[in-house]
Amino acid sequence: MTSTPLLRWGILGTGAIARQFADALATCKRGRLVAVASRQPADGLADGFGGVTVHAGYAALLSDPEIDAVYVATPHPGHAEWAIRACEAGKHVLCEKPLAMNAPEAMVVADAAERAGVVAMEAFMYRGHPQTRRLIDLIASGVIGEVTLIQAAYGYHTDFAAGKRHFDPQLGGGAILDVGCYCVSMCRLIAGVAAGKPFAEPVEIQAQGHLGPTGVDERATALLRFPGGLLAHMAVSITTVQDNSLRIYGTAGRIEVRSPWFCSGKTGGIGTIVLTSRSGAVETIEVETTDWLYALEADLFADAVATGAVPWPAPGPADTIGTMRVLDDWRRGIGLDYPCERPGRRETAAGRPLRRPADAAMPCDDRLGLGKPASRIVTGGMALKSFPLAAAVYDAFFEAGGTMFDTAYVYGQGEVDRLLGQWLRSRGVREEVVLIAKGAHTPHCRPDAIRPQLMESLDRLGTDHVELYFMHRDDPSVPVGEFVDVLDALVREGRIGRFGGSNWTIARMEEAKAYASRNGRQGFDLLSNNFSLAEMVAPMWEGCIASSDDASVEWLTRTQTPLFAWSSQARGFFTDRAGRDRHDDPVMVNCWYSETNFARRDRVHELAARLGVTPAQVALAWLLVQPHPVFPIVGPATLGELRDSLGALRVRLTPDQAAWLKSGDSR
Repeated sequence: MTSTPLLRWGILGTGAIARQFADALATCKRGRLVAVASRQPADGLADGFGGVTVHAGYAALLSDPEIDAVYVATPHPGHAEWAIRACEAGKHVLCEKPLAMNAPEAMVVADAAERAGVVAMEAFMYRGHPQTRRLIDLIASGVIGEVTLIQAAYGYHTDFAAGKRHFDPQLGGGAILDVGCYCVSMCRLIAGVAAGKPFAEPVEIQAQGHLGPTGVDERATALLRFPGGLLAHMAVSITTVQDNSLRIYGTAGRIEVRSPWFCSGKTGGIGTIVLTSRSGAVETIEVETTDWLYALEADLFADAVATGAVPWPAPGPADTIGTMRVLDDWRRGIGLDYPCERPGRRETAAGRPLRRPADAAMPCDDRLGLGKPASRIVTGGMALKSFPLAAAVYDAFFEAGGTMFDTAYVYGQGEVDRLLGQWLRSRGVREEVVLIAKGAHTPHCRPDAIRPQLMESLDRLGTDHVELYFMHRDDPSVPVGEFVDVLDALVREGRIGRFGGSNWTIARMEEAKAYASRNGRQGFDLLSNNFSLAEMVAPMWEGCIASSDDASVEWLTRTQTPLFAWSSQARGFFTDRAGRDRHDDPVMVNCWYSETNFARRDRVHELAARLGVTPAQVALAWLLVQPHPVFPIVGPATLGELRDSLGALRVRLTPDQAAWLKSGDSR
């Protein structure tokens, strides 16, 4: 057997947890400490870490070529920033829990690791201990029958001081982030094992909490409901002493773990699991190890680095992000957020100003004549429900070269406008982007509704104009000239640049153009209808119009009218959300299921496999090679979905491939 080189570690931070990890590294099998970093190194600091190199500042350690892996041991608000920067420096990352302040930041960390080709793992030390593995085996064996209830507690008392990290909102203080993350992580793990999965996501959370004088949660409880009815109760605190235990109840018995978080102790020892049967028989199971707790974690991380993937039951990216989502919901339920999560922060999750690399891969199109780059892909924000999530997605889109942002007066009752406006003000990039606004949706599709709705959208967005504007619907009973006159006036006032119709028929577009030409007005010269390789079988909503038919394509090609295609990927029809044997989504079935579309889906999957890309990327790439200008609108709900869409830019379809995808024939 070939020996594996020792992982060379650097530690960011020199607090108590950093010292515990450093001491444990001295006993681990597959790693050694090389350096630590402090923002303000004190004399003699190296002595407390075995005489290793001490770097002045975290960036200095990240540039050290002798470091393979970094342990991030900063206060909570620095976790995501320095994990991201470490990934970008090519270092593997083990980051103290919680990985980030919220789920969107955790997505950015996972994204940074994937893009850099390194491993990033959240440091839940209990996941690497043999006691946890023994517990998993017991649950999976069915010894207590069907698991129906979990109780997890983690609480301690620390004396109050406003500047102490436990109570300081600037430092992410409070019980939920500090120790609630353990309970959520464990409950999701156990619920998953009970269902035969690595982890499970709750379908409901009920939260309670007490906010202290500094505004952070000093104690909190939550009840999680998982699929199948399994319930999990969690209680956490930083001012109240609890028994810090885990209890798992089933139909045939119960399990108690008296030390679920530190297991057999930080320096080895015996951990116990108490199994009580339905009849009352008690069995105490001892799990002994001489390995130090954090050394087990470091060696498990070394396995992850060696294989390129986090080994279960250690938390991989999806597991960590799921835990963070529950923590977000828990905090939201008690009204707790942190200053670093609020609009106004100018830096990205990486702790730096927004930047667009000179070599960004996004193609732009100058046919819109806007005097600024117009990215071929447009991002929408309907699925972005919080500022941290909107910021994570918008930051990534902008830094990938994206400039076109889509919103509408009715989206989220104005919340999509507001979040986009908050992002624009926070990042200071209004002049670098193209805003697409929409208004006059049914039942307010009237000429007199256009101006007041636009002005309200502009106020939400924090700007005095938008580059592009679409009427969201059409009312054929209104003479088209009345719409043209209002929009032309808004152009002359500088409120909008160019305008067009969303869900407008081609006949109505032609009528509007003719009116504008006769009366010296600016006309409808943009269209935003559904357009996709999968043709819409039935409208998704009343008034929806598609332009994928041959007659529409001929008109678009002849007139070269820019088309802003919504549902450009057919709402996930080309992914595993659809299939001939899947009928759980009635909208998908009603709107997209046809043999013609399934045949195209089959060809998309075949070509994607040949090219080594995802089916969704092939479907989106098809739009970018049409003989008329298409600007696909994507609506990512996560950073991963955005990256998948942007991956279409690397797919270069030939004319033969594009023709074959649609018809099955090459031209």
